[in-house]
Amino acid sequence: MQSGPDFRVRRVYEPAGPADGRRVLVDRLWPRGLSKERAAVDEWLRDVTPSNGLRTAYHSGQLDFAGFRDRYRAELAEPAHAAAVGRLLGLARTSAVTLVTAVKEPEHSHVAVLVDHLRQRHDAHE
Repeated sequence: MQSGPDFRVRRVYEPAGPADGRRVLVDRLWPRGLSKERAAVDEWLRDVTPSNGLRTAYHSGQLDFAGFRDRYRAELAEPAHAAAVGRLLGLARTSAVTLVTAVKEPEHSHVAVLVDHLRQRHDAHE
């Protein structure tokens, strides 16, 4: 029996580690004040990020985390996100994947929802 995908989460401002595998930036905007060399990302997948409208509604307080999570999950199921989600799942078949982000609290952000979505999609196809 194959184990689930190895998705890790790390803030982009932390140094890359040897166990990171492929480092994929999953933020819509490039992290402020960070050079590409220092970020040490292998890919930048903007297409797995929440829409600008959803991101703005959450950050302005119009949505609580549960509402944000539900709407973002719905967005991730849309065809516009399918290629990027598939890319992450494909990377995870061959190596560890570290999703890097600039958010201060990844566990209360789109990254936590994305990891959960990726694991569910993986499990559904096993």
